[in-house]
Amino acid sequence: MEISASAAWINQAFASFDESITTAVHSLYEVSGGFFTPFFEGVSYLGKGGIFLILLSLALLLYRPTRRFGTAMLLGLTIGFAITNLFLKVFIARPRPYVDESSIFHEFWLLVGQDVESDKSFPSGHTTAAFACMTPAFILGKPRVKILTLLFAALMGLARIYLCVHFPSDVLGGMIVGIFAGCVAVLIASKLPRKWYAWDLQKNKAGRHEAA
Repeated sequence: MEISASAAWINQAFASFDESITTAVHSLYEVSGGFFTPFFEGVSYLGKGGIFLILLSLALLLYRPTRRFGTAMLLGLTIGFAITNLFLKVFIARPRPYVDESSIFHEFWLLVGQDVESDKSFPSGHTTAAFACMTPAFILGKPRVKILTLLFAALMGLARIYLCVHFPSDVLGGMIVGIFAGCVAVLIASKLPRKWYAWDLQKNKAGRHEAA
C-alpha cells in the first residue's frame, strides 16, 4: 500500500512510541477481559462528528452567564476542525492503524470491536475536537471545571488509542492542534464587543410575547 512521504515519516519516527503506548493501553483490555470496551466506545461516541461538543457549546452560548465559555468553545471547535480535517488529514493522509493486517495494531483492533473510520488517521479529529473545546473551558473555568475538562479530553484520546482507530502519535497531534485552537479561540473571544455577551435570550422572548 502506497502512502504519502509525510505519513511514511511519521510512521517511522513514531514507530516505537506508537507500539509501546498502544501495547500499554491494550493491557486494560487484557486485565479486565474487555470490561472497559463499552465505556471507551461511549466516550468515543461523544466525539463522533463533534455533534455533542457543538450542542454543548451552543447551549452554553445561549445562556448569558456561560456565554463566554460557549463562544470560545465553539470557536475552538471551528478552528480545530479547519486545521485537522480540512488540511492536515488531507495533506498527510496517514492510513488508520488497523489497515495493516500484519501489524499488532490490527490484532488489537480485532479484539476491541473493529470500529471502522472513513477518513485518514493523523491527527485524531476526536482528540482535536475534545481539546479545542475543553481548552477554553479550562482557561476560563473554575478549579472544578478545569479538572472535568482535562479528564474528558484525556479520556477521549485514550479511547481512540484503546479502540485502535488511532496511533498514539495521532492523539498527540490532535492534542497539540486542539490546545492551539482553544487558546486562539479564547484570544478571539476576548476581543469580541461587550454587546455580544450582554444580550439575553429570555428577555428577547419576553419582549416578543409582550409585543404580540
